Amino acid sequence: MARRRAHDNRGPGDPPTVESETLVVSHLFDPGDDGAPYPATIRVRGRRAGVSGKPRPSDSFVREESIDSVVPGSGPSSVSTWVHGLTPGEWSVSAELVRPRADARGRRMVGSARPEVQPLRGATWSWRQWRAMPGPSIALVKTRWTLVARLARIPAVMPGAIPVLVGVGAVIALAVQAVILGGMGVSAGSALLATAVAALSGLVAAKLWYVRLNPSEPILSTGWAVDGFMVVAPLAAIAALLALRAPVGHYLDATMPGLFLVVALGRVGCFLTGCCAGRPTASRWAVWCSDQKIGARRVPTQLLESATGLVLGLTALGLVTGTNLHGTGFIFGAVLAVYLGVRHFLLRLRARPRRYLWLRSGLFSPLSQA
Repeated sequence: MARRRAHDNRGPGDPPTVESETLVVSHLFDPGDDGAPYPATIRVRGRRAGVSGKPRPSDSFVREESIDSVVPGSGPSSVSTWVHGLTPGEWSVSAELVRPRADARGRRMVGSARPEVQPLRGATWSWRQWRAMPGPSIALVKTRWTLVARLARIPAVMPGAIPVLVGVGAVIALAVQAVILGGMGVSAGSALLATAVAALSGLVAAKLWYVRLNPSEPILSTGWAVDGFMVVAPLAAIAALLALRAPVGHYLDATMPGLFLVVALGRVGCFLTGCCAGRPTASRWAVWCSDQKIGARRVPTQLLESATGLVLGLTALGLVTGTNLHGTGFIFGAVLAVYLGVRHFLLRLRARPRRYLWLRSGLFSPLSQA
């Protein structure tokens, strides 16, 4: 996980009429091949091109990205840097990796040993080969309007993948639910109204639970917590169904196949946008992924949860259409319990520590080559 030390780039003598913008730049670095994980710092320097006369504080910046743990043997990695509050224009940017110096045996030296400094090149990304590659040395980079800075090209990140895939999944889920309920003789109108109430309540709960887990982030951030949705949405649906005098068990069981299709597609969207990323690792099972800041080979937590959702969705579909269990609510309870159990395990493998989680799984140790 990277920590950022921000610097205010606006000086007291800057014209207040100049709108500040954001600069986004990615660099490639080599974690090395041997040794234990180590902390490192990515130091990025920038200077605005075309400055005449005495430079102002807003005409340059120094940004340091502190990485808690770089994993040797994990292959080429990237770091993406956002610098806000800059004067619009072109900027000359350079970067370097600062890490502890290693001895002949690959052990990191601490204390009086001077750190090793490695100049970095720009990073490019190949979707076809699915890997980060060194690009040309970054010379001049244009700033962006801050509101659209998240659309900048970052290795392995595809902005907008989550809403697109979740939207597609939701449409298919509603169609599957309608077909199943139609076969059971349940009113489609009541089911649709209950689904709308459940979805709205679940989304509100997912946002509030995310803010509760991450109190330092604003409520308008892009984060959501699936746990909140999975707990509140069924309760809201049950309340709506009881008010409508609709069969609760039939509705809940019929909703499971489509709901976990949404989970399967949504987690692919997470993988493509860099949220919910797993821990960096040198394991052979690792997959290159970004957390929107550090791109590296990681435990593919999003893909594992996606596969879980797909298996559970197909299982629920088979149970609903091929057994006499539908309508009892058993399918709903059993499938949801399995999902929450698997999810609790996968949360331990994420790079970002989860509050209220006291243990971390050692299955994918950073040094593991299994």
